[in-house]
Amino acid sequence: MRPRLTGLADLPPDVERPRYDRAAHGLGILHLGLGAFHRAHQAVYTDDALAAQGGDWRILGANLRSRDIPDALNAQDGLFTVLKRSDSDRARVIGAHGPAIGGDAAAILRAACDPAIRILSLTVSEKAYGIDRAAMDADPAHPAVAADLAQPQAPQGVLGITPPPWAARRDAGTAPFTVLSCDNLPDNGALLRAGVLGFARRRDPGLAGWIADHVAFPATMVDRITPATTPRTLADAQALTGHGDLAAVETEPFSQWVIEDHFPQGRPAWQAGGALFVQDVRPYEAMKLRMLNGSHSLIAYAGQMLGMPHVRDTMADPALAALVRRHMQAAGATLPRGAGLDPRSYAAALLARFANPAIAHQTRQIAMDGTEKLPQRWFAPAAELLRQGGDARPFAFATAIWLAWLAAQDQAPDDPRGPALLDLARQAGEDDAVLTRSVLALPGLAPADLAGHAGFADAVRQAVTHIRRDGLRAAMATELAP
Repeated sequence: MRPRLTGLADLPPDVERPRYDRAAHGLGILHLGLGAFHRAHQAVYTDDALAAQGGDWRILGANLRSRDIPDALNAQDGLFTVLKRSDSDRARVIGAHGPAIGGDAAAILRAACDPAIRILSLTVSEKAYGIDRAAMDADPAHPAVAADLAQPQAPQGVLGITPPPWAARRDAGTAPFTVLSCDNLPDNGALLRAGVLGFARRRDPGLAGWIADHVAFPATMVDRITPATTPRTLADAQALTGHGDLAAVETEPFSQWVIEDHFPQGRPAWQAGGALFVQDVRPYEAMKLRMLNGSHSLIAYAGQMLGMPHVRDTMADPALAALVRRHMQAAGATLPRGAGLDPRSYAAALLARFANPAIAHQTRQIAMDGTEKLPQRWFAPAAELLRQGGDARPFAFATAIWLAWLAAQDQAPDDPRGPALLDLARQAGEDDAVLTRSVLALPGLAPADLAGHAGFADAVRQAVTHIRRDGLRAAMATELAP
């Protein structure tokens, strides 16, 4: 590996770099979750904001457990490379990050107590919140809460990070930081607020009241396809920048960020990078979750069954591409009217993005954590369609693909409920009706009126049988027949 990326002076002229004096800007954001998506998305917007309007808004990054990326960033003075993959790859060095913390909860808590930190942002997986039980305690009617009552446990992860610093700030008379969730959970700001309040009420009711009165939890919608970093990512970053970079990340040209504009302690000028500030994020969120993420999950399981390792491979398959188009159309029919959305244009853009030959987005990566993702991607819109008298067949067929994929696994899938799913599949054996009924009945997975809908369950069961008996290609041909 060539010398590490530790400065900007000797970068090639065609590499984009920070357009501001990094040393002149202090830290204002504590970010939890230094995965590839954050580095390709929020960090880039913050880099643009600092260049446009400055401010003390650089990022102190932290991982709750892993040290790899924090160590890489610290060795590179917080610098890292974003590769924008298209017909011609471009490299950009991001300077918005300062120091990073890896696997040190005490250091994260100390940072959160610092009055300079005005925003705590998060990009963690759905399962990392530990939110189910707390959210139920706080707001059992919240439509986005998927509580597993069969597995009650104390919340872990990010819910345990925020109350102690807020208690310290309250006692010191310091303003609280805003909490900004940048994930794919529906209504993420309200859901995180419910989880935090539920956690706090069981430990310090007075603090819970203070949080409810003083802390903002704006909702967001985030969108940028970001494959996992591979050895090729690192090699291409080195070739373009002339430096080794163990924190390099690759992504697509497209990026979108819709944010509820509620930041009592201020915020960076993220609009300089194209962020859209709105009063209600939910219509944008629904479009992205149901059309992009929902289609991605369909692609993931079908691609895994057909031996296609990347999303771009599935889009090169005419039958599978047609199935994805049909799914997007069904998802688009569930979106709110009069919100300024254009599902048809959005679908066309998604199909082009999915087919980008320069993006090696793995179907295996997308297939992880299905029970955390599918409730909002498939089951909520399917239930809405049925209530409206619509045709939920595309969602039933997607569910059948998932169940057939599950039945073919010889070990627990990478999912918080992986062992339970494997047990249900083994107990069902060749009985597709039992498999369908038992999986859909998992607490918090599907709305009750969907899980108990005889027509939907029967459509799923018939499709599972067809797939397992004749293969997915034959079942797709039948499904797409005029």
